[in-house]
Amino acid sequence: MNVTDTDTDTDTGTAAPAARRTLAVTDLSLVVLVGATGSGKSTFARRHFKPTEVMSSDFCRGLVADDENDQSASSDAFDVLHYIAGKRLAAGRLTVVDATNVQSESRKQLIRLAREHDVLPIAIVLDVPEEVCAARNAARADRAGMPRRVIQRHQRELRRSLRHLEREGFRKVHILRGTEEIEAAEIVLERRFNDLRHLTGPFDIIGDIHGCSSELETLLGKLGYVDGSHPEGRTAVFVGDLVDRGPDSPGVLRRVMGMVASGNALCVPGNHENKLGRYLKGRKVQHTHGLAETVEQLQGESEEFRTQVREFIDGLVSHYVLDGGRLVVCHAGLPEKYHGRTSGRVRSHALYGDTTGETDEFGLPVRYPWAEDYRGRAAVVYGHTPVPSTSWINNTICLDTGAVFGGRMTALRWPERELVDVPAEKVWYEPARPLATEAPGGHEGRPLDLADVHGRRIVETRHAGRISVREENAAAALEVMSRFAVDPRLLPYLPPTMAPTATSRVEGYLEHPAEAFASYREAGVDRVVCEEKHMGSRAVVLVCRDQAAAAERFGVPGATGALYTRTGRPFFDDATMTERILERLRHSVEGAGLWEEFGTDWLLLDAELMPWSLKAGGLLRNQYAAVGAASRAVFPGALRALEAAAGRGVDISGLLGRQRERAEDAAAFTEAYRRYCWPVGDPARGWPGEADAAGRERVAGARGTDGLDGIRLAPFQVLAVRGRSLAGLPHDEQLALLDRLVAAEAAHADALNAPGDSGPGYVNRLLAPTRRLIVDTGDEASVKAGIEWWLDLTGAGGEGMVVKPVGALARDGKDRLVQPGIKCRGREYLRIIYGPEYTRPENLARLRDRHLGHKRSLALREYALGLEALDRLAEGEPLWRIHEAVFAVLALESEPVDPRL
Repeated sequence: MNVTDTDTDTDTGTAAPAARRTLAVTDLSLVVLVGATGSGKSTFARRHFKPTEVMSSDFCRGLVADDENDQSASSDAFDVLHYIAGKRLAAGRLTVVDATNVQSESRKQLIRLAREHDVLPIAIVLDVPEEVCAARNAARADRAGMPRRVIQRHQRELRRSLRHLEREGFRKVHILRGTEEIEAAEIVLERRFNDLRHLTGPFDIIGDIHGCSSELETLLGKLGYVDGSHPEGRTAVFVGDLVDRGPDSPGVLRRVMGMVASGNALCVPGNHENKLGRYLKGRKVQHTHGLAETVEQLQGESEEFRTQVREFIDGLVSHYVLDGGRLVVCHAGLPEKYHGRTSGRVRSHALYGDTTGETDEFGLPVRYPWAEDYRGRAAVVYGHTPVPSTSWINNTICLDTGAVFGGRMTALRWPERELVDVPAEKVWYEPARPLATEAPGGHEGRPLDLADVHGRRIVETRHAGRISVREENAAAALEVMSRFAVDPRLLPYLPPTMAPTATSRVEGYLEHPAEAFASYREAGVDRVVCEEKHMGSRAVVLVCRDQAAAAERFGVPGATGALYTRTGRPFFDDATMTERILERLRHSVEGAGLWEEFGTDWLLLDAELMPWSLKAGGLLRNQYAAVGAASRAVFPGALRALEAAAGRGVDISGLLGRQRERAEDAAAFTEAYRRYCWPVGDPARGWPGEADAAGRERVAGARGTDGLDGIRLAPFQVLAVRGRSLAGLPHDEQLALLDRLVAAEAAHADALNAPGDSGPGYVNRLLAPTRRLIVDTGDEASVKAGIEWWLDLTGAGGEGMVVKPVGALARDGKDRLVQPGIKCRGREYLRIIYGPEYTRPENLARLRDRHLGHKRSLALREYALGLEALDRLAEGEPLWRIHEAVFAVLALESEPVDPRL
């Protein structure tokens, strides 16, 4: 409690000549001005606080009654005042209440309001003589007739209140006696003890230690600390529970206290420090849960050391807000509404967390999974509830990995978000229950739940903020996910839709790369990569090194990965076909050295699986081939009849010319889709256009025929590996990685194709390379070369290209995500999309009026959700958290948008 006062002359009510006096006011608090009418509260408030910070009872009376002195409106006026003050406090803003507040009941309501919002109530008392108050009121036209007894009543109530303000709940009380002292006062805003936003680290946040001094020293050494100091200036942050259960609590305290005193560390209290502190103050506490061991160990220490420990614990702050508000460290976790707040409730939650009110079979409280509901922007790092392994969940992470129970001692490097741990030297204390993933964020997490995806959802993403999913879209996604998708444990990502380039005004073209280059140039993207667009079906491939890796990370025994479509459906009904492709990929990853390079035992790839007919056979037969067959059946006869009529002298030149053009368009349409269709599973057939280097005829042999002949997979991005999302890797680096993968697979295929004792064999080269070209969007010559490259590509029958910023995760001048890729499809390929005769001038004019805004918005939202899923996957978050983002991508796919775009 902080009460400030000065000696005054009680007869005159004036102080001896007052020196300049500072009144400390916490930057987030409810300041209550207390004083009789006419004591100068409003003048004091105007002098020392912003106009928006001051809530005046007079002003609120005016709002509800058009008369600031209408006392009959006081009840409604204070309702308004309390409501506005509550909104300000909820928003984290300093609030000053300008009212007499001389009655205990009115102050009680304000103290209750401060407690509701977990801020400090501070009283500033203006104790002014009755004569001064009377003179001031008489000088005001609206109060000139105020009876003297009103001032006298206020003075009596004020006198009765002064000695009780602290007991009422005010955390600071400043009493200013007389006008001179009021004039000499100066308000000084001070930071809350928990507000260390100005400290930006870097930090090493260390989980529960519980007296394991040796493991702590090993971990500090691994983190780079030398005798408690880091040569690079890093700061250690301890999440509490330094003591109890382990072999050397005094040693841990000595190390941590020394680091804090030297400025090399910060520390928040754990529930075990809280209990030890009460014991050291002589309070009666039970010597359970390891306290008995600590008490015994402290008996061997000096009284001076025990006093230092008591003072150290007494000075610990419940939690810290660090790094500009991006990081919160506490012992047991803290919801966002408590960040930076100061109250007994906040301290209790920071020390003990929250429970459901139930107990488990071991008689211990069941913790409420607050982190599952957390959606705050600050990362919350905590401990308290031991878990066998740790991972992020909803931007929170538990670092108590049970070192004292024989587990590990874990630290988090911030802002790197890198986990560092060391094993326990032994089981120092038998746990009351086995280590299990009770705290949210453990590896197993909890199972998927319908409530996670049902109804309207809002998903918090790191790259695009909050993205909403409508209830009807969630229902459509649920149908697909529940009936047709692969095992959800093997479905960590769905790719976003891709925005088309702006509509071209170049004669004869609906899409042209000039618009794509211009779009990125306007967004401030200087370098783009043009990637050949393969005409196949979008595929995501999860390839694990072996069954053990799939079981350990994804919890699916017997599997080695998955191959699925952009809506999560398995590509092949035959599981052996999927396994053959995964096996070839495993050899390729091994040959390219990627397992070791990334320190991973699984990879997630974004790719295109060809031919298109492999998955779109029904579409080809029922839609495209039907049109082609009809045109081949109709046009030859119709043209012969028209030509015969022309031969007889009938003037049908216009009609004949139009029908010939239609026949040519129909033939071009048929040729367009045929380029992307070929039979698979034929060992005598290779990839179209691929020459046999050995010059021999490809025939089926006893060796190498694996049923994959004719199938091609073109990977264009490595999405993630264990512990890391690679979505931010520049695209030129991505393609270089994939070139190595393709080369390794080609070498493997060539080795299988080498002649052997059993005769010639042949296996198709599975992986297809992706041709590319780098373009400088600000260089005319470079842009022209990019357009020529696209014309050559599409002129040879290619589908087109995708233009992407070379640097991934690109943002424009307003810090908004730009499109991750813009597709620019070839003139002939678009016949498949818009019909055989779309290139006619009248049709192009109509088609140019296409609305791209919704499609572009959809592409960006799905992209942000995909990035979020990859980040959560890399950070080891549980499946339900990853699927929150994955499911949202699928839900957005059901939004109505022109399917031709």
